[in-house]
Amino acid sequence: MRLFCACAVLLLSLTALGNARADEDLRPLVDALGGGNFRETAGAVADLAATGNPAAAPVLELLRAGDLYTRRSDGVVVRGARAGRDIALSDVFTGEELETVGRREARQIRVNNSLRRDIDAALGQLTLLSPDPRVRAGAAQAMFNARDSAALPLLEEAIAREEEPEIMERLILARAAIQALHGESDSVRLEAIDEIAQRGDREASALLATVARDAPPAVTEAAEAGIAAIERRLALWNMAQNVVFGLSLGSVLLLAAIGLAITFGVMGVINMAHGEMVMLGAYTTFVVQEIIRTSAPWLFDWSLLIALPLAFLVAGAVGVAIERGVIRFLYGRPLETLLATWGLSLILQQAVRTIFGPTNRQVGTPDWMTGSIELGGLSLAMNRVVIILFALAVFAALIVFLRRSRFGLHMRAVTQNRAMASSMGIRTNWVDALTFGLGSGIAGIAGVALSQIDNVSPNLGQAYIIDSFMVVVFGGVGNLWGTLVGAMTLGVANKLMEPWAGAVLAKIFVLVFIILFIQKRPRGLFALKGRAVDA
Repeated sequence: MRLFCACAVLLLSLTALGNARADEDLRPLVDALGGGNFRETAGAVADLAATGNPAAAPVLELLRAGDLYTRRSDGVVVRGARAGRDIALSDVFTGEELETVGRREARQIRVNNSLRRDIDAALGQLTLLSPDPRVRAGAAQAMFNARDSAALPLLEEAIAREEEPEIMERLILARAAIQALHGESDSVRLEAIDEIAQRGDREASALLATVARDAPPAVTEAAEAGIAAIERRLALWNMAQNVVFGLSLGSVLLLAAIGLAITFGVMGVINMAHGEMVMLGAYTTFVVQEIIRTSAPWLFDWSLLIALPLAFLVAGAVGVAIERGVIRFLYGRPLETLLATWGLSLILQQAVRTIFGPTNRQVGTPDWMTGSIELGGLSLAMNRVVIILFALAVFAALIVFLRRSRFGLHMRAVTQNRAMASSMGIRTNWVDALTFGLGSGIAGIAGVALSQIDNVSPNLGQAYIIDSFMVVVFGGVGNLWGTLVGAMTLGVANKLMEPWAGAVLAKIFVLVFIILFIQKRPRGLFALKGRAVDA
């Protein structure tokens, strides 16, 4: 044990001695940083980078931050921090406090933009061989930004030693950036331009634009061809991004319209209060999160999963109450039903304003729905991806329920031929009530999803009710598959037109298209089949 302790003490002593020796070797170069002008400071920065000593990196970081001072009494470079009207000095290597002096006794080493680029390049050189992958990745990016030809030998060494594929790609790109600008021959520059063009992003396009200036004709032509290829690739990725945005919008429309398709298809009721069912689901989510925040914060990541069944029950119960209390007395009178449900929507909006106030309410996003997924040139927001998958899951579950359950069989029978279903003993009035409750409950679930991407306010449902009706009519009244196709088609079409037509004109074009389409196919894309329907 004594021998082990003695060896440990000896090892620590040797390490400290080595560090002290390294600091002594760097001391003249560090003191040269205070040479007096930017050119001399840049030369000292290059000398520090050439040593390859990791201890030089913290000094350069202090220089870049403006925390290095030259002590006028002996010319030693120290770290300085403002202490009122004075400056507290400390050692640049150890951080040991030295003394506090007046402002005239220490001169700050100033840094301009050109010197900052030199410092970034030097830091990249010093950290390229770091054992920490994150440090190496940052160094590779710094080398790409600096594009200093003096760093090529160190880059070659780092590429030869690198084992991480992602960092290797960054290092090769940094080398290509330097060679494209400062290559020895046109062939080297052309090969580097090809590597940069393969990256295919805006940063690569900007770099090639820089290369094309004041370059030989062959290099300029290759750089311009690379820029054109990048622009074509970016245009395709932008279109793909708009398609993803369209699918996201389509999934929102699907959630908002699927319940409306059920009630409209079975009962033929134009429910203008359907948007308020969506609103009730969103406010249910808000209430659940408020309770969790005050009583069980550790459950917050599960708040949406808790809110889903509650939103379904709340909106579904309100839907059943509306059907039993108002709508069942107005069957066969579509105009009066429309006016009654519109009045109910105003009542529900005012009730929510009275309880929760007219301002927007904050609904938080769980950790598992934050962030984004990078897929090629696409950036997919995690909450949008979850909503798309959730909408498809709700659609699939509803299809299975309607096809496999007894209630689904009764509902389809009433949809296709109400009189025959009634004569077979099916209680059509209860089918109507439960169907209205099912459609309203699904709208409540849609409100849970919409609370993650839209403002929770009394007017939430009004923003989607018109689009929901368009989806239902376009896809085919009462047909769930038509609702799915209609929602996704309208969502994608809207987002593809927005970049060149604008959001308002895009909606107008979609509306005109639907009007023209209904003139040719009054029953929509997928018309229901049945005696009552065909009559």
